[in-house]
Amino acid sequence: MKQKLFTISVNRSLMFALVAMLAMGACKSKKKAAQQPAPPAPVEQVEETTPPPAPVASAEEVAVEKLENYFNSVAAAGNASIANQTIQETLAMFSNQETPVLIVIHEENGIKDYDEPTTISKYLDYLKDTKKNLNYISDIRMDANGKVSELELRRK
Repeated sequence: MKQKLFTISVNRSLMFALVAMLAMGACKSKKKAAQQPAPPAPVEQVEETTPPPAPVASAEEVAVEKLENYFNSVAAAGNASIANQTIQETLAMFSNQETPVLIVIHEENGIKDYDEPTTISKYLDYLKDTKKNLNYISDIRMDANGKVSELELRRK
């Protein structure tokens, strides 16, 4: 029985020693972790970059945007006087009231078929009467004064 009691106490002692060593080892690692200096905070490097310049729209692009807005305004005008006023503003962008307007009805292999040629004043009256803008500007030609000298339209 003494041998059994001795074995149990040795086992208990070894177990106690093992737990104590693990606890001490854990404490040391906590101390080391607490004593280590924190890594330096990352330094933000602010690079001053200039944004790329905004793309400058060409005179043709500006004219196309304005004309599309005018065409939509004429077609959506509530009454004839508003439409006529918008038509007069639109005509100021053209070299004259007889500026040709070509409407592409078909294109195959680079060959375009046009509807009967018309003038800008007739086309604007057409928009006013039908109250529908079914075309978009596919090509525009400007003269030396910055006025529209020819307009090519396509179906939307």
